Amino acid sequence: MVSDKKNLSPSSSRKLNSPPAEETTPLIDNTKPLSSHPKTLANVFIAIVGAGVLGMPYAFKRTGWIMGLLILSFIAASTTYCMTLLVQIRRKLDSYENGTTNISSFGDLGFAVCGTLGRFVVDVLITLSQAGFCIGYLIFIANTLLHLFQDEPFSDLSLSSGISRFTVKSLYIWGCFPFQLGLNSIITLTHLAPLSIFADVVDIGAMGVVMLEDLRLIMLRRREVKAFGGVSVFFYGMGVALFGYEGIAMVLPIESEMKDNAKFNKILALSMGLTTLMYGAFGALGYFAFGDKTKDIITSNLGTGWISSLVQLGLCINLFFTFPLMMNPVYEIVERRFSGGRYCLWLRWLLVLIVSLVALFVPNFADFLSLVGSSVCCCLGFILPGLFHLLAFKDEQGCKGCSLDIGIMIFGVVLAISGTWFSLMEILSAKE
Repeated sequence: MVSDKKNLSPSSSRKLNSPPAEETTPLIDNTKPLSSHPKTLANVFIAIVGAGVLGMPYAFKRTGWIMGLLILSFIAASTTYCMTLLVQIRRKLDSYENGTTNISSFGDLGFAVCGTLGRFVVDVLITLSQAGFCIGYLIFIANTLLHLFQDEPFSDLSLSSGISRFTVKSLYIWGCFPFQLGLNSIITLTHLAPLSIFADVVDIGAMGVVMLEDLRLIMLRRREVKAFGGVSVFFYGMGVALFGYEGIAMVLPIESEMKDNAKFNKILALSMGLTTLMYGAFGALGYFAFGDKTKDIITSNLGTGWISSLVQLGLCINLFFTFPLMMNPVYEIVERRFSGGRYCLWLRWLLVLIVSLVALFVPNFADFLSLVGSSVCCCLGFILPGLFHLLAFKDEQGCKGCSLDIGIMIFGVVLAISGTWFSLMEILSAKE
C-alpha cells in the first residue's frame, strides 16, 4: 500500500509517494562521511569513465574525427543537463518534505514521482545497463586475450556442434566464469573496495600508456583520416558516446554525499568537461595513429612488445575485478524483489551465467557499446529525466519548460529507436 505525503507544489494535486518497506532499500548507503569538492569531482569522474573509452578510436574511424568530437561534446552537454534535472527534482521534493524524502538513488526518485511503476522501470533499465557493461567487459577480456595469444597452436581451435559454436574466445569467457562466481559471491562492497582502487589505478595508467604509444606512432607516420563519416553512422557514434557517459545512476548518491552540494552542478560540469577532453583526445589519437586499420578495441592495434602486453593484461585484470562492482546494483535490485532484500547466492550465480552466455554471441566490442548506449543508456539518460522533470515541475515551469522536457524525451525516443536498429544491424551483419 502506498501512503501519501505532501503535495509536490502548492498548486499541484499530485502526491509524493512514500515507498513501502520492501521498496525503501537504497542502492547506495547514505550513511558515509560527506565528501569534499575534490572527492566529489573524483567520484563523478570514476562513475562516468569506464571501458567505453576503449571503443572511442573505432567510433572515430566510423564517424570521422570531427564528427566524433562534435558528437562527444553534444552528448556530454545534454547528459550533464539531464543529470542536473534529477538533482533539481530531488531538491524540490526535499524542500516540500523538509528533507525527509530519503531519495538516495535513481529508483527512489522514480518511485517518488511515478510510484511503483517508476521504480520498476528504473530498476529494469539499471539492471540492463549494468549487466550490459559487464557483458562488454567479458567481450573485451576474451578479444584481448585472443589477440595476445593469437600465435599459440590452439588459437585456430573452432568446433561446431548443432547451433553451438565453441571457439577460443568462448574458452576465455568460460575460463573467467568460475572465478567470477567466487568474486560475485562476496556480500559487501567494503571487501571489494581495494579491488576498485586497484582497477582505477590500472585503468588510468593503461590509458596513459596507450595515448603515449599513439603519439609515438603519429610522429613516425601520418595516417590518412577522414573528418566526417556521413549521416549513416551518426546514430552509431551517438550510441557509443552515450555508453561512455552513462553514469547518471550514480548522480543522486554522489550529490547526497557532498558537503556543500549547492556547488554540485559546477563540480559535475567540470568533471564532465574533463572527461570529454580525455575521451576526445583518446579517440582522436587512436584514430590518427592507426587510421583505417583501427580495430574495435584499440588495444588490439598495439604491437607485441612486453609493454603492450602488460597494458592489455592490465586492462583485462582491471575489468575482471570491476565486474563484481558493476554487478552489485543488479544484485541489490534482484535480491530486493525476489528474496526480500536478503543475500541470495543462487540468484547471483544465475545472473553471472546469463551475462556470460550473452557475451558469447556478441562478436564486436564497439558495436555492443553502441547497442547498449542507444537502447538502455538513452532511456536512462534522456527519456526518464525529461519525463520525471515534466511531472514534478509541470505546474511551475510554464509552456517553455514543459516544451523543453518534451523535446528531451522526443530526442531520446528517436535516438533510442534509430540507434538501436542501426547497432543491431551492425551486430547481425558481423555474425553472418
